[in-house]
Amino acid sequence: METIKNVLDPRVKLIIVLSLSTTAVFIKDVYYLGGILLISIMISILFNSPLLSLINKFKRMLWLIVSLIFIQSIFIADGTSIIALGDITFLTIQGIIKGLQLVLRMLIIIISASIMGTNTSREIVQGLVQWRIPYEIAFMVSIAIRFLPMLTDEIRDVVIAIQLRGIELEKIPLRKRIKIYSYVLMPIVANTMVKARKLSTAMEMRGFGVNENRTSYHTLQMRRIDYAVIVITILGLTTILGQYYLQGG
Repeated sequence: METIKNVLDPRVKLIIVLSLSTTAVFIKDVYYLGGILLISIMISILFNSPLLSLINKFKRMLWLIVSLIFIQSIFIADGTSIIALGDITFLTIQGIIKGLQLVLRMLIIIISASIMGTNTSREIVQGLVQWRIPYEIAFMVSIAIRFLPMLTDEIRDVVIAIQLRGIELEKIPLRKRIKIYSYVLMPIVANTMVKARKLSTAMEMRGFGVNENRTSYHTLQMRRIDYAVIVITILGLTTILGQYYLQGG
């Protein structure tokens, strides 16, 4: 029996992701953003996307999320002051709200983007090509999708190698930890550039881009359920934005 992630066309999932991300950008109300985040999580679970791994990563980035809220609050002097030193205001209610808006938008975009992880990069490329997007751009998207997990694995391997040498990063002062991460980042970036250069050379050797017209053995076909989901998605997006702006958002 086919699951819903295999039933829908990849282009439908892309429309869902774009709709959720676009709505998150236009809306400023925290309650609305929280509702959209909940919808994103429900859709992500429905498509059986790797949500648990994202949650584990969010746990590690909790300090970064709190820092973003605090930094955003520093630059917002409006609203009721919570923490102040003389004439300098460090934390305000309006600043916290702005920080929460930023964090919620980030979470919506990341969680909704995880829906595309339920398809292979080849299917995504084929969907973009059938949307009349130039193959070169679609191929760049495919390469980006493939490179990001490789970069994550490299960073994890380097951190594990550091820990195996007896260095406990969590117990090191923040200034020294940043210094260590700067030393780690340079070889990772250099290695990524070397891989990109090798890939570019391999593409040139195979004559990438010589033929303007390309054919594909695997083509995507939209079905009634795909069109129905697209209509529901657009109606939902229009309803949320319409209600938000009618309430003076």
